Amino acid sequence: MAMLDPISALTDAFTSLLFGKVETTRLPVRTSTGQAQAVYLPTAAPGLGDSGVIIGREVYSGKGYIYDPFQLYGQQLPAPHWLVLGESGNGKSALEKTYVLRQLRFRDRQVVVLDAQGEDGVGEWNLIAQQLGITPIRLDPMSALDGGIKLNPLDPSITTTGQLALLRTIIEVAMGRGLDERSGFALKVAHAHAVGSVTERQPILTDIVERLRHPAEVSAESMNVDIDDVRAWGLDVALVLDRLVDGDLRGMFDGPTTAGIDLDAPLIVFDLSHIDRNSIAMPILMAIVGVWLEHTWIRPDRVKRIFLVEEAWHIINSPFVAQLFQRLLKFGRRLGLSFVAVVHHLSDVVDGAAAKEAAAILKMASTRTVYAQKADEARATGRVLGLPRWAVEIIPTLTPGIAVWDVNGNVQVVKHLITEAERPLVYTDRAMTEASNTMERTEAEVALEKQLADDAVA
Repeated sequence: MAMLDPISALTDAFTSLLFGKVETTRLPVRTSTGQAQAVYLPTAAPGLGDSGVIIGREVYSGKGYIYDPFQLYGQQLPAPHWLVLGESGNGKSALEKTYVLRQLRFRDRQVVVLDAQGEDGVGEWNLIAQQLGITPIRLDPMSALDGGIKLNPLDPSITTTGQLALLRTIIEVAMGRGLDERSGFALKVAHAHAVGSVTERQPILTDIVERLRHPAEVSAESMNVDIDDVRAWGLDVALVLDRLVDGDLRGMFDGPTTAGIDLDAPLIVFDLSHIDRNSIAMPILMAIVGVWLEHTWIRPDRVKRIFLVEEAWHIINSPFVAQLFQRLLKFGRRLGLSFVAVVHHLSDVVDGAAAKEAAAILKMASTRTVYAQKADEARATGRVLGLPRWAVEIIPTLTPGIAVWDVNGNVQVVKHLITEAERPLVYTDRAMTEASNTMERTEAEVALEKQLADDAVA
């Protein structure tokens, strides 16, 4: 029998005296996943459910991330509207396009896109429109003169109240200030007379300009004022509208609405890429399109509609246009409208002239997706949106394709996934295509991509 080493025996005895048994036996611990999260803090937050479209995967848990504002509205979302933020080159455009393509797989979905960017003379959504057999509605002052697309602010499908509100907005955006009472009165009587006297065709802006220059006697008599006063009150208004009729914006709005615009197509793309994004034309154009859609497109037919606006700061940063869209969002929410606003920086809208209106629209956006931003911008964004500190700290470190998602307080970090079938439609420039081909994908991401492809076939 082997002899026990006296040194080892002494060591074991000393250890037992100090610590008790050398080997301890632990009883199993039973707990719930909710309690376990308190022990293991990096555990991911709960998802948003399994109904909707796949966006990608949640970075920390690896779980698939599914989002749909129509499924979540009324339960986890007080409003179906969505704000997308981030600097160029980080994946905003890819997210928008794949989201729309995946939403259109549902039969009760319809999407309108205001496409304000493009290359080679066409909008950024041109490829997707072609793939779906849809012709974009290209608004271009030059082509409009040669029989191109026209949108009539006085289209009979818009109520007279809506027409007058739209005319006021156009004028106030162009003037950079609100209309005073006298100018407003001159516009109101000119509009009423033009709409009431033109019966054999659609009234057009030229009719309004003519009535402002030559007001009817009955207009002055109704307020017991001199006709020359009414003409003077409407002079500035006439000069602004004349720009749409015979100035640098002529052709797009000074005639009957072009026949044949298919408002029942699953995807409607307004190509605004030929409009100078820094000119006063862009907010005017967006106001006209927004009101025209409000009265001709949004209907109580149980169809879920998505209105996606690129360069949305043109809307939110103008007090007059923002007020129109604020009403549209409140009205459309009852009829199944989800407004998606895409901007580069939150400072583009919260520091502008329409800070109050911008705050109201931001408040209605219960979903916020934030891609990489510089540290200063990330902190400002976090303050305005109320993001948790950990989310603000990681925003500057995010790589392309990864974003912080805040869905009514449920904050997660999500990696957007794109299938091979979507890739040629989503990446429209060579630099982004080359970058996308070098991105490594995990087995989980490949599985999610396969699921997206299978869903598309189904």
